[in-house]
Amino acid sequence: MLSAALDILSKQETRNVTDSASNSGAPAEDVQAGNHSNSSIYDCSPITTGAVLLADILPTLFIKLLAPLVIHKLPYGFRVLFCVIMALTSFLLVSFSSAVWISIFGVVFASLSAGLGELSFLSLSVFFSRKVLQGWGSGTGAAGLVGALFYSGLIQVGLSPQVTLLIMLLFPVAMLLSYFGLLVYPPSFPQWRQVETEYAPVDSEDRQWLMDESEDEQEVSTPEQRTMGPLTWKEKCYVIKGLWKFVWPLAVVYFAEYFINQGLMELLFFHNIVLSHADQYRWYQTLYQLGVLVSRSSLCCFQIRKLWGFSLLQCVNAVFLLFAVRFQFLPSVWLVFCIIFFEGLLGGAAYVNTFHFISEENEDRYREFAMATASVGDSLGIALAGIAAFPVHNYFCSL
Repeated sequence: MLSAALDILSKQETRNVTDSASNSGAPAEDVQAGNHSNSSIYDCSPITTGAVLLADILPTLFIKLLAPLVIHKLPYGFRVLFCVIMALTSFLLVSFSSAVWISIFGVVFASLSAGLGELSFLSLSVFFSRKVLQGWGSGTGAAGLVGALFYSGLIQVGLSPQVTLLIMLLFPVAMLLSYFGLLVYPPSFPQWRQVETEYAPVDSEDRQWLMDESEDEQEVSTPEQRTMGPLTWKEKCYVIKGLWKFVWPLAVVYFAEYFINQGLMELLFFHNIVLSHADQYRWYQTLYQLGVLVSRSSLCCFQIRKLWGFSLLQCVNAVFLLFAVRFQFLPSVWLVFCIIFFEGLLGGAAYVNTFHFISEENEDRYREFAMATASVGDSLGIALAGIAAFPVHNYFCSL
């Protein structure tokens, strides 16, 4: 959806231009030129892509803030079905929309799917070997890259955004089939029933299953080490307090990251090259996702505990590109491609290392709650970036 943001806004703008031309009797090109007084510099759209970002992240943030307190009452099977239905609805709404508000509404459905899906699967990871986080990191990185590359590639070969979004319906279906058809669960996994404890107790059969899945792990917790009963409010507050050292660096990284992605990328427009403005934007997003995939897959090779370093470097990236937009001193789009790829590397590494150390440092009893709660960090940073994108867009488009 973020790769399609400029197309979502441009589709409605084109429709408005056509309608205005019909009503006024003027050529559509003249009306469009009047609407784009800044096109020679930044080729601004009437609405910043930050609007799509906010629609994409605010529902996710809302779910992540509230769900960890009550989500254990909803079985995992129903959660996944809800995510799939929301994703299918999103693609259909955006592809067939006749107004920009309908498209934004469709993005909201995608956000509901992504928000509930992320915190649910992070919580689900506690039922498996800790090494499953390596797969989660690579998988989420690949999902972003495949989505962006698939969309950009189909648009590049001539398909319309509408047809491309309809083809994307394959992905929610693939998610449904992989979750219910491929994933192998512990014998007592609560697929269709409410989780009675914050961390499900493990019987001897489950313990043997975990040992078979991860023979090279040095130790496996015994049932006696996992206290029964839901977490108390005092325990939850204790866990949340311990998560701050992870959440704030992640939030800062993602603020700077998405300030670049949705506040500056659409303004980093190079004239007189083979790629159009929309093409440049889509490939920015694709290269960013490539960087995310590479770094999220690095957990098996090395871990980085000093998360503040990612925050610092990402802020440097954001400030540098902000000045680049204002003063137009970057000589080539290829240099921007390299910077965007590096931005993705930082973001992906911050994400996967954050959740790795949260999983390592929390007791088994607290891990499910901690993993779900900490996921609010990236969403909070993204939401703030979406808000910041509006004044930036208005400032540069008024020059």
